[in-house]
Amino acid sequence: MGSKEKLRTSQKISIVGPCTLKLKELFGKLAKYALGFFLMYALCNVSHFLLKPYSQPRITSDTVIGLLIGNLGFIRNLVTDSARKTLNFIVDFGMICYMFVLGIEMDPYVLFKEPTKDAKVAYGGMLSTFILACAITPFLQFTDGGFKVDFTLSLSTVLSSTASPVLTRLITSLKIGKSDIGQLVISAGMHADFVSTLLLSIGYVFWPVDSGGKVVETSKRVRRSIEMGSALVIQTLFAGYVSPIFMNWVNNENPEGKPIKGSHLVLALAFMALIISCSPIYGYNPALSAFMAGTFLPKGGRVSKWVIGKINYLLSTIYYPIFFFWMGYEAAFKEFQPGQFGTWARLFVLFGIATVGKVAGTVLCGKLLGFHWPESIALGLLLTTKGHFHIYLAIAAKQAGKTSTSTSTVMVIAIFFTVVHAPSVVAQIIKRARKRAPTHRMSLQLLDPSSEVRILLCLHGPQNVQTMINFIEISRGTADPGIVVYVTDMIELTDEIAATLVKEEGADTMTVTHTRVKDMRDQVTSAVQAYVAESGDGITLRRLLALSTFSGMPQDICILAEDSMVGLIILPFHKVQRADGTLDNGNSAFRYVNRKILKNAPCSVGILVDRGLGLIEKLPRTQDHSVSVAVIFIGGKDDREALAYAGRVARHAGVKLTVIRFLVDASSEATVRPGNYIVSRSEQEEEMKLDDECFASFYERRIACGQVAYVEKHMANSAETYSTLRELDGQYALIIVGRGERVNSVLTFGMNDWQQCPELGPIGDVLSGSDFSVRTSVLIIQENTLKGQLDGLEDDFSIM
Repeated sequence: MGSKEKLRTSQKISIVGPCTLKLKELFGKLAKYALGFFLMYALCNVSHFLLKPYSQPRITSDTVIGLLIGNLGFIRNLVTDSARKTLNFIVDFGMICYMFVLGIEMDPYVLFKEPTKDAKVAYGGMLSTFILACAITPFLQFTDGGFKVDFTLSLSTVLSSTASPVLTRLITSLKIGKSDIGQLVISAGMHADFVSTLLLSIGYVFWPVDSGGKVVETSKRVRRSIEMGSALVIQTLFAGYVSPIFMNWVNNENPEGKPIKGSHLVLALAFMALIISCSPIYGYNPALSAFMAGTFLPKGGRVSKWVIGKINYLLSTIYYPIFFFWMGYEAAFKEFQPGQFGTWARLFVLFGIATVGKVAGTVLCGKLLGFHWPESIALGLLLTTKGHFHIYLAIAAKQAGKTSTSTSTVMVIAIFFTVVHAPSVVAQIIKRARKRAPTHRMSLQLLDPSSEVRILLCLHGPQNVQTMINFIEISRGTADPGIVVYVTDMIELTDEIAATLVKEEGADTMTVTHTRVKDMRDQVTSAVQAYVAESGDGITLRRLLALSTFSGMPQDICILAEDSMVGLIILPFHKVQRADGTLDNGNSAFRYVNRKILKNAPCSVGILVDRGLGLIEKLPRTQDHSVSVAVIFIGGKDDREALAYAGRVARHAGVKLTVIRFLVDASSEATVRPGNYIVSRSEQEEEMKLDDECFASFYERRIACGQVAYVEKHMANSAETYSTLRELDGQYALIIVGRGERVNSVLTFGMNDWQQCPELGPIGDVLSGSDFSVRTSVLIIQENTLKGQLDGLEDDFSIM
């Protein structure tokens, strides 16, 4: 019995031992490869983060990391022959998915339409590059066997193509995707990508790639081409006619808002795999087959969107780190031949052909289409962008024995250089756009003194007429250069008024026939025209109408201001003064309009709180200075704009202007700097410098000569600011203040916490409060704020 037990035990050891070793070896390899993947993933992300300030796309950092890691000696020693085969399989499968998604996003029917502007640009760049490549590349011996027609045509087609996914992502990330040149580049890139890949797909039928450079008899090659071509045609027809029926059925069975049924999803994926695998059975390239199948699949529907989203996610998270490691491993630096002249000649010629060919074609097309030549050059430089598929082809040519490792490495480096310059090109486009496109910097401070002032004066109705006439009077300045006033009625578009609108024949305008609206406009027009006729020397009057719903009125007024190129919009306050002098609760709809205009206006905006300015029947023009006006200056861009407007008021003979400057009393023990007040020192110094320069200029021109009175008020905190404002009660008929945007907030800190109307700013809110003088009107001015994500340049700028 003992001998039997010993025999059984020894058998168990002999059986379990090898299995355990195999498992340990397998798990060891898995752990090693998983660690390598995560290392590659981390390095790619870190390098992309480091290059982000330079706006470089991810493909540039991934290429650098792939070439570095793939050529490290100890890492190359870890890659066995079996691992290399597995790596090739993963890369090939991932490229099939990449090309399938690329095909889905293409529209094959553009070939049957009249070429658009972007198509002409794409075709022009492709044709010139193709001709240049066919003329030069045969002399550089890219292949070992001398000149080969199939390789020359393929290389020329690849050089004339564009990586549309890389280019689209780059243009979008650099914030010019909504501009005319951005949309043109994206569309032209997709055209070039589609046509070039389609030509490669068709060309593969006639010149298939045989791994190892085998020589195939002509009869066999012809028979094989016929088989592949027939399979590809059948696959394309099946995808074009049958897939829409099947995919539409799946989409109809799975409407939006409900999860896709698992069985339908499996059927759809199996159907796609079936279409892709038809032509590869007869020797056709699987990646090109996936592209052709995706091209003729329906673009819309939940299934297509789901597939695109999932594949793109897998590509970016899993596939690309593996792909670029494979690229670096195959592009072995130890086989690179830097000592040979031909190596560098091929590198610079490849990059030169891709760049010069594209630029020459786009410049020629741009000349015919009326583009500016700098934009035409920028189009060509951006359309040279190559991507993942081009890198894959460069390495595949080496694996198929068509080129040497050194030549494939040269191709990869040339592809890298076609991408790395793109952010600089976009930066130049934005720079030129800022010079040529309007950037909405319309304000009184920037106005040329010899130019007329344009003001958009808004009214709620006839009740605002006298106030606005007095405002025009004190703002008129001198007769030369004068003032242009666009008196604009703000009228809500109701169903009753809409029913009376009449469209004029042959014009894109509407005539208002509503009796109440016509009478009101006639009343306003008559009053303003009578004032201009009597004393309007230097005043040019224009009449406008903002007839819209309250939600659309802010946009309409901003458009009117932009079209009229005004420097200042004046809006009536939403509250109206009662008979006892206090303000009513106001119209919330007009308050909404005012706040939206403050946010989106293309120029400076003023809100006029009328508490007695409209009661003055006629402002005198004698030198008696019967009307007292004050401007409060604390600092900041809004206060500088208010001071610029006050300079025009100072020219009126009947106005006595006083400048009241609030200064921080640094010596006071009550001075407390807000604890949560965060501002950079450089920004504060820059703003204070601008304040001092602006005030010094005003002082020299207006105060030093005695034309304007000047008062300084020294305060320690916002409490003293409030007390000082209360002391101004009843002293002035009009007080002009800036809305806010002050770097030094010590004097206004905490006042925002109890504002009734934040759109007036802290100072304007106090002066227009119910406990302030009922005889003092207030004008709150805000300088325009630059909009857009491109430092003041609108995202949808036009430069072509």
